[in-house]
Amino acid sequence: MAISKTLANELERRRAAALAGGGQAKADARHAKGKMTARERLTTLFTEGTFQEFGLHAQHATRHFGMADKSIPTDAVVCGTGFIDGRPVAGFSQDFTVVGGSLGEIHAKKICHTLDHAVKAGVPVIGFNDSGGARIQEGVGALSAYGQVFYRNVQLSGVVPQISVIAGPCAGGAAYSPALTDFIIMTRHNAEMFICGPEVIRAVTGQVTTMAEIGSAEAHASVAGNIHFIAEDDAHAVAIVHRLLSFLPSNNMMDPPHRIEPDLSVADDPVLDDIVPEDPKIPFDCRKVIERLADGGDYLEVMPTFAANIVIAFGRIGGVVVGFVSNQPTVKAGTLDIDASDKAARFVRFCNVFNIPLVTLVDVPGFLPGVQEERRGIIRHGAKMLFAYASATVPKITVIMRKAYGGAYLAMCSQDMGADRVIAWPTAEIAVMGAEGAVNILYKRELDKADDRKAKSKELADEYREQFASPYLSAGKLFVSDIIQPRQTRSAIALTLRGLLSKRETRPPKKHGNIPL
Repeated sequence: MAISKTLANELERRRAAALAGGGQAKADARHAKGKMTARERLTTLFTEGTFQEFGLHAQHATRHFGMADKSIPTDAVVCGTGFIDGRPVAGFSQDFTVVGGSLGEIHAKKICHTLDHAVKAGVPVIGFNDSGGARIQEGVGALSAYGQVFYRNVQLSGVVPQISVIAGPCAGGAAYSPALTDFIIMTRHNAEMFICGPEVIRAVTGQVTTMAEIGSAEAHASVAGNIHFIAEDDAHAVAIVHRLLSFLPSNNMMDPPHRIEPDLSVADDPVLDDIVPEDPKIPFDCRKVIERLADGGDYLEVMPTFAANIVIAFGRIGGVVVGFVSNQPTVKAGTLDIDASDKAARFVRFCNVFNIPLVTLVDVPGFLPGVQEERRGIIRHGAKMLFAYASATVPKITVIMRKAYGGAYLAMCSQDMGADRVIAWPTAEIAVMGAEGAVNILYKRELDKADDRKAKSKELADEYREQFASPYLSAGKLFVSDIIQPRQTRSAIALTLRGLLSKRETRPPKKHGNIPL
């Protein structure tokens, strides 16, 4: 006997109402601003025809402030699963066309259900944030709902990758959920993220500011360091998600998506011989080295405009997914400061928890000296790098290109910090401090008596480099595994990575280490 047409028609009516969200007029208004609707973001994210929604018929339960008879389709958030490049992925997208995408108890319950599914299935989760904030009609229930989302963000951390896309307003407590995830992508236009807006700041502190200064994508990417990528629009944000996922495993029990070929190419790359200037004081762009090392020159830089004195990126060498960490000599001479230490340490910890080998490229004259750095806690922040590298158990390969001085030499994953292989170029200088600084301390009397102080200083500095900073001295004491020509670097790393894919390293049982936050 066929299903009742009345029941079938009622289902279709309800589905149509839910799928319409805030209505065509609001959808058109978003399109006019260059924004997608909540559903369009998910259908663009997932392979066509693979999205399966849950909670389509969800409705709020608020009975106060005139809400009892108000319909809120899908309770202002679209949730479900789909496939990206053949891999299952979970996702949710807040719907600003429905009560401003505000978060209430059922809204949060749907997001929590999505996160619970992601951790049980072992799949990445992508969240599109576009919300006016907590639904004030629900009072403390809405705050509790936020807490439930935050709690799950923490439970998922280190288990499955979490990626947030800020594609509209994300204000107050709502900003903490993205902040708890692994990567944040923010659209350059039509998006803002802040705890306290300009008006609140002015009312409380008297400071006059603008949204561009505190809540824009540029401010978060370059100044605050809260986000990892800027997208030009929603479609670009989805493209970044796809690119990022191409380097990540689905969960912490899986290997990254390596593309290992049976025959490994070990050909030299003469271009690398010409990248580093002969004069050690002349800077060079470390990204040129990364480009030569990465398969096909293909790599994805993360946080490119924040703490630019260190570069972090994903790529592949010989088909093996790796995380690059490199000093950038063109910015602050490649020194490590507070922001660079934070940026690198978190990236190292992400790579470790998701089984991504680390390739560290070193040209560091030390930690950045300065009163403000000391007073703001460079010791504590620099220690994060030491902690991150020492606790990482993934394969770790370090290449010392030029300077590797003092504590920064250790912070950039020396052998003592657990590097599995340390390779040096003939241009490497490994010492407690730079030659010029060292001779000023060690040979102060000789320099004071010299007729030509500058010439004498150069003579002593050259002598110091040869006797105390030479890579051959470190290699002789087994602090360096090998000294190679730059042209041999890619093949050396590729061979080492291939041999370390089976690496297993255990640590003393404990809940977790106490990283110096």
